[in-house]
Amino acid sequence: MSLLTVSGIPSETQNPSCISVVKRPLATFHPSIWGDHFISYNSKSMEIPSESLEKVQRLKEKVQSLLMAPVDDISQKLELIDAIQRLGVSYHFEIEIDNILQQIHNKNDDTGDSDDLYTVSLRFRLLRQQGYNTPSDVFSKFKDSEGNFKESIIHDVRGILSLYEASHMGVRGEDILDEALHFTTTQLKSMVSNLNPSVAAQVRRALERPLRKWMPRLEARHYFSTYPETASFNEVVLNFAKLDFNILQRLHQKEVSELSRRWKEDLGVPEKISYVRDRVVELYFMWILGPYFEPQYSQGRMMLGKVASVVSIMDDTYDAYGTFEELKLFTDAIIRWDNFCIEQLPEYMKSTYKALLDVTKEIEEEMSKEGRIYGLHYTKEAIKRLAQAYLIEAKWMKEKYTPTVEEYMSNALVTGGYSTLVTLSFLGMGDATKEVYEWACGNPKIVKAAETICRLMDDLVSAEFEKERGHVVSALDCYMKQHGVSKHEAEEEFKKQIVNAWKDINSDFLKPTQVPKHFLDRVLNLARVMDFVYKDDDAYTNVTQVIVDGITSLLVDPVPI
Repeated sequence: MSLLTVSGIPSETQNPSCISVVKRPLATFHPSIWGDHFISYNSKSMEIPSESLEKVQRLKEKVQSLLMAPVDDISQKLELIDAIQRLGVSYHFEIEIDNILQQIHNKNDDTGDSDDLYTVSLRFRLLRQQGYNTPSDVFSKFKDSEGNFKESIIHDVRGILSLYEASHMGVRGEDILDEALHFTTTQLKSMVSNLNPSVAAQVRRALERPLRKWMPRLEARHYFSTYPETASFNEVVLNFAKLDFNILQRLHQKEVSELSRRWKEDLGVPEKISYVRDRVVELYFMWILGPYFEPQYSQGRMMLGKVASVVSIMDDTYDAYGTFEELKLFTDAIIRWDNFCIEQLPEYMKSTYKALLDVTKEIEEEMSKEGRIYGLHYTKEAIKRLAQAYLIEAKWMKEKYTPTVEEYMSNALVTGGYSTLVTLSFLGMGDATKEVYEWACGNPKIVKAAETICRLMDDLVSAEFEKERGHVVSALDCYMKQHGVSKHEAEEEFKKQIVNAWKDINSDFLKPTQVPKHFLDRVLNLARVMDFVYKDDDAYTNVTQVIVDGITSLLVDPVPI
């Protein structure tokens, strides 16, 4: 698919008067499939009519009344909260939802003695999602004397599906949830062909990816069509969610349009910098909209998007263009972070380095206004750490070195870029204190778990493509060599590590948490992006139909109302 090719670009790390031919590890990345589609968005067409804003406010007040209304049946309240969350509008009612779930958690007998598998499972999942450590032994009542799940629940499709979703909220050591996951997965697979088409579609989607792993915006777009089929359907809730989605979509379109314009006109991709992946729309969809879609984070998305755009070019410069000698100069310049370094760089690197300095200058101005200048320090440190890790990979590739798994993972968790994205996502969060940044940089369990998911899922699907073009070894190569096992055995080991990493994410959500939940949500949401992008392929490098459909549903087509 790609190979080492020869470029006629002068090697500027040698005598400038000497024109030499340089071998570069060029990759064959397909061009952008979007062209100028998003750049050409008309700002007038993205304006939100005042009547829409008035209508959404009226509907919001009605939904709030529904949420706060007293009910005799607690399951009705649980179903309403579940619908509000899945439809993507829970950010309007965070305080109300937390208060209700806290009351339900404190009254363990509300559904704890119920024999309704659906309700018990729904209660468990919603409480765990909110951080309440409700005990998993609540499911023991659905087991027989021999420790197996009872025959009586096998035909309860709704209950089995609810238990399946709940089982993904487990932490390490919760054997009953591991058993529940195995049991429900087996049952759902065996029954799916005998279900009516609508229910079968729900089951297949759940088996493809549980709710815990779906990107919230994609789940919302999907749930608009299936929510009306539920027993608890409320038209007011659906209408509010649809209108809210379309209003937010206009905001997201403005953001991706601005980032696309900067990508092409300011950064010069692909005309001036042709060797990188031309993926600004995918970058926005995954790494910018993925962490947070809510309107209050618009400024944060723009700051994150501007830095992530430059970092993406950096990544490809280290990975698919620069020689080791050039990359040493580039890394040194990033460590020094000084305008005077520009003249010491090869010509093709100058614009990228200058763009990095310029965008952090913009951030400095924004952070100074808000009295959060410390955010700039953590941003620079994250990028420096990333550049140093990229250089280590370049050194390994140059020397054809195969590190131990431990050595590889220590560096590869950084080059995955995950912790950098987490740090950058905090820029747009006004309550991100120095303590929150210190927590993120201190390698907490949840961040390390998400980094592990990021790195291992990436390596599992991209190892062959990377090997074809002479890229640095993957985690699979290191593990196979070190332990003398087959590729299949290495893959199975990494899949187990990914499962445990998700459990570690769940564990760090349980109260009391080290930082407020909305910071943990950024980490979780980025892990969800990884599952979506790298489950079957490296869909960022080789854009798949799944990604195209996702972008179209969130950034192109409004929801029919």
